[in-house]
Amino acid sequence: MDILIIGILLIFLIAILIAFFIGNKIGELKKQREWENQLDGIRSDAINRSRAVLGGQFSEQLAPYLPDFNYNPSDCKFIGKPVDFIVFNGLSNGELKDITFLEIKSGDSKINGNQKKVKDVVENGRIKWEEYRIPKDLTRKKD
Repeated sequence: MDILIIGILLIFLIAILIAFFIGNKIGELKKQREWENQLDGIRSDAINRSRAVLGGQFSEQLAPYLPDFNYNPSDCKFIGKPVDFIVFNGLSNGELKDITFLEIKSGDSKINGNQKKVKDVVENGRIKWEEYRIPKDLTRKKD
């Protein structure tokens, strides 16, 4: 009697293990099929995002030449990050009026965290001029 119960329990445990492994394999296959079905959409999304980024970067550099741009393109110095341009308004005419940190945005895009920090520093007047002199022994011609 005890051997019969042990045998039944053993068969039951083996059946549970087999069911677990079969279920696990079926789940893997379903997930792989789902991934393969989504792959085209994921690729398209990645391509579209890449195009949007490239289009945005192109637009940033083109902006100074657009008709409604407020500054002389010669006064704009492209930086890219963390802001797009520093505008030395009037410098190309010999009359520097002001200096502007300029971020170009298109569509519904918003400034990111670093751009917000730069904006806050500029708006709070925490800007300074500094000059760095390269040591003469680095630039002097050696005999």
